[in-house]
Amino acid sequence: MDKVRDAALKAVFEILEKGAYTNIAINNLLKETNFSPLERRFITEIVYGTVKNKNTLEWIRDRFVSKKKIDPWINYIILTGIYQLMYLDRVPVSAACNESVNLAKKHGNPGSVKFVNGVLRSIARNLNDIPYPDLQDDPVLHISVVYSHPKWLIKRWVEEYGVEETIALCRHNNSKAPNIIRVNTLKIQVEQLIDLLISRDINVRKTLYAPEGLDIGNFEQLDKIEAFAQGMFIMQDEASMLVARCLNPAPHSTIIDGCAAPGSKTTHLAQLTGDNSTILAFDIHSHKLKLIEQNARRLGINSIQTQKQEAQKIGNLFAGKIDYLLLDVPCSGIGVLRRRADLRWRKNQQQIKELSRLQLEIIEGAAKCLKPGGVLVYSTCTITHEENYDVVEKFLKNNRAFSFNSLLPHIPHELTKDPHLLNTAEIGYMQILPQRHNMDGFFIARLVRES
Repeated sequence: MDKVRDAALKAVFEILEKGAYTNIAINNLLKETNFSPLERRFITEIVYGTVKNKNTLEWIRDRFVSKKKIDPWINYIILTGIYQLMYLDRVPVSAACNESVNLAKKHGNPGSVKFVNGVLRSIARNLNDIPYPDLQDDPVLHISVVYSHPKWLIKRWVEEYGVEETIALCRHNNSKAPNIIRVNTLKIQVEQLIDLLISRDINVRKTLYAPEGLDIGNFEQLDKIEAFAQGMFIMQDEASMLVARCLNPAPHSTIIDGCAAPGSKTTHLAQLTGDNSTILAFDIHSHKLKLIEQNARRLGINSIQTQKQEAQKIGNLFAGKIDYLLLDVPCSGIGVLRRRADLRWRKNQQQIKELSRLQLEIIEGAAKCLKPGGVLVYSTCTITHEENYDVVEKFLKNNRAFSFNSLLPHIPHELTKDPHLLNTAEIGYMQILPQRHNMDGFFIARLVRES
């Protein structure tokens, strides 16, 4: 039996059956066994591909399976097999079918072995004739099945963006996420790191929006890149880099990052202030505070102090004492579906409502820490209005001392080519959309306390 496909199957089972996070499940799996670089790539491809395309794979399965209940292991063997048949051109049909049968021998019984063999070979014979929902008759169902997103999410996107842009958003989410890094300019300049990485045979190009951002490719393991171990960069998406720049803290100021883990934005704040400010980083989980501390040590940053605390209580603890406040609040993560394959299956409308209530509690509770003239940036990695503009609007209605402050001095000119984003950024907020800006979906609002 193929140990690589068996490993991929186990990861898919952990993610879709037990609720494990995709990146954690894969990382744990790859740590346990000494796979070659080629095997690691194949495992990652099958796992991410199966999880991401679950709706499509289940639709195909259901065209060939009359059973209403399938043993979970057998179900995921079929789904990973269909993924190989559908999406992996270099995998022979015989290999996808035969190795799936071998997996059924290990995880099932003689009946399930025949079942897996029959289903996958039937699908392989009819792969080009599978009927899908018609776009004109039912656009929501069509997009949900063909582009593998939950129907509730497609419905709201179609209502908000229309059919064509919803398809563009889904295509973006289904594309391969780039490896974006933020250069640690406290240790090395951007051009120097580019030269260093190129000398190590790593492909590099500058990002479009973030001046410290680089898109790197063709590396096997992050911790094997010497420049990473030496703290010359940190993994961080381009949209995420814009958050600290929108806060734009001055050196020798007091800064609070209220929801700081794992510390990418916190360390960016330190970088922007030359490591010459007092930065207080809060989180409610001790193990996540350790991640911030580890990142700070590796990057050579000394200005960050961590503390376990609920963000809602920050205002009372530091009333009127802080110059800058960053609130990158817990959110649904709907803006990062390209890099978080499992998130699309974890979220629902009710969770978004609950999160919006928490987000309002956080900004209401934390904002009191700012001095008059103090700056607050509220951000999320989602694109739902309930978690974004609606929260800020409710906060401003209840807190007349605060007002929007223009983002235009703090964002790259390239972003202002989007006329809608330009208009809102001039007011003081912007919604970065993955399908329009080719970044993670982020909402960023900049507010100032006037009195």
